Amino acid sequence: MEVPGDKSISHRSAILAALAQGRSEISHYSAAADCQSTLDCLASLGVGVEKIGRNGGAQVAITGSGVDGLQASRRPLDAGNSGTTMRLLAGILAGQRFDSTLTGDSSLRQRPMRRVIEPLERMGARIQAREANFAPLEIKGTALKPIQYTLPVASAQVKSAVLLAGLFAEGETSIEEPVPTRDHTEVALQEFGADVRRAGHVVTVSGRPKLHARQVLVPGDLSSAVFLMGAALVLGGSHVVIRDVGLNPTRSAVLDVLGSWGAAVNIVALRGESGELIGDVSIRHAEISGGVLSGELIAQLIDELPMLAVLGPYTEQGVEIRDAAELRVKESDRIAVLADNLRRMGASVEECPDGLRIEGKNRGRLHGAEIDPRGDHRMAMAFSIAALGAESDSAIRDSECVGISYPDFFEVLDGTVER
Repeated sequence: MEVPGDKSISHRSAILAALAQGRSEISHYSAAADCQSTLDCLASLGVGVEKIGRNGGAQVAITGSGVDGLQASRRPLDAGNSGTTMRLLAGILAGQRFDSTLTGDSSLRQRPMRRVIEPLERMGARIQAREANFAPLEIKGTALKPIQYTLPVASAQVKSAVLLAGLFAEGETSIEEPVPTRDHTEVALQEFGADVRRAGHVVTVSGRPKLHARQVLVPGDLSSAVFLMGAALVLGGSHVVIRDVGLNPTRSAVLDVLGSWGAAVNIVALRGESGELIGDVSIRHAEISGGVLSGELIAQLIDELPMLAVLGPYTEQGVEIRDAAELRVKESDRIAVLADNLRRMGASVEECPDGLRIEGKNRGRLHGAEIDPRGDHRMAMAFSIAALGAESDSAIRDSECVGISYPDFFEVLDGTVER
């Protein structure tokens, strides 16, 4: 089976294709609503965007006119529920010769944007935000200057916004990360012809490049695939094979974690495509130990933590997550939502400011419950997996929110796991 195209890579490929000269074709572009928001925003900025069929997923053609080719939108740019769209486009729009407004749905308008605004303002950007932190963002395009910036908190989105803004600054923009985060932006920049370099924890991009149109193949989204892997671990006798999954080393820590817990995970057919590693992942049911997730590992697991958390009651030792306060400012307060819904299912959970502790099997089996994911796609999918092993049926409210990242998740899940 396959999973949708990687969201992170889809966003970045589309944005850089819009800044390149000529027609790029992106195969297996994510069907997620978040990634459609990026396409819609680009189209509003005068970029040629065309769906040209299906080939293992959506195929999108994007015709750009170079780094100076964007045009002012006649209306506010709607990022929907996509924090990636808003933060990355903020970096792009800050360096334009026109003004823009970025907005989103009610959830996105509650997510913090100061972390992006602050470094962009250091580059000369002029951005007004509600309470200086929340969308809508009113961006007055201006000439930017390069900076050397140290991220106070590890964030691939903030890093990416600054790197993209650096394309519009004369000179070199450098960003130092406290710990490595996903490097899809750096990979995509290099693929499209930008001068980008890494030395240790510092990434540097040269401004005013000439980007070239590309043929891009987006790998399957590992952050979506983990839910199907979780299903195999919850249901005895299960075996799942997921083909053409992205295995970028800055994203694949979840496979190392599951392996260290005793999961039978195998990777085959490893190869490179469009600068990214792709392979097939096989996972069979196994008894898993659980353990503690903390420190530098958290930044590499941030999207997979909900899935790992709901596996807690199915592990021997339980699962403890620390140093993950970032989870509280995602599409929902994921720490609170995890704790609430796990307790509804009968799990023993201790909630902390920066994480939670979920007791393992010695606390008994989960039972079905009514789950409230608070409109958060990853919560809805994670608790669907938890519910597979529960003693009675569960109902998930607002389950259509999975469309934000994985529109046909429930149909795929229904036919996936061998019991």
